[in-house]
Amino acid sequence: MAQPEDSLPLTPPVFHILLALTDGERHGYSIMQEVNASTNGIINMGPGTLYGSIKRMLAANMIEETDARPDPALDDERRRYYRLTDFGRRTAAAEARRLEAAVMQAKAKRLLGGTS
Repeated sequence: MAQPEDSLPLTPPVFHILLALTDGERHGYSIMQEVNASTNGIINMGPGTLYGSIKRMLAANMIEETDARPDPALDDERRRYYRLTDFGRRTAAAEARRLEAAVMQAKAKRLLGGTS
């Protein structure tokens, strides 16, 4: 059985998609908006990047499509909603730990406002 660490390092779009889904289920356009907002526009995914990443993440069991839909009067029935799997949550946490270690190393090397 695959371990989260086997999937590392994640690409920035995949990591930010996982982060967007930690708050709950979202449809594709909502994921794009969340990633754009949470990165202050640094990561601005187009549909090709988003849906290509989603396809790979579904195959890797990081996310799954949900059947639940909001009130049809409030939503477009063509939208697909996605949520994290347990494996996806553990993979996102493993990537966050990997990135945290890299930042600590950069601080130790005085590349960031760290120790003197």
